[in-house]
Amino acid sequence: MTHPFIIVGLKTATLFLGGMITFYAFRAYKRTHSPALRALTIGFGAITVGSLLAGAMDQVVGLNRQLALIVESGLTAIGFGVILYSLYAE
Repeated sequence: MTHPFIIVGLKTATLFLGGMITFYAFRAYKRTHSPALRALTIGFGAITVGSLLAGAMDQVVGLNRQLALIVESGLTAIGFGVILYSLYAE
């Protein structure tokens, strides 16, 4: 079984780094008003929120880990889809 401190540490790092990427993408969007950068912000935000929700569901609320993994994977897939869209947006 995985040690809970490792999971919390990695989720914290993911939340911090994802938050920073989302923040800088948002700043770039505010500066340029580019729809592509807006989509990039939303994509990275979805991935970061997915990680946060999964960690909270698992560690704080104590819900089933499989459900937490489904939520995280779903938001990650949505986030990557939006990021892919941002690469093609004008």
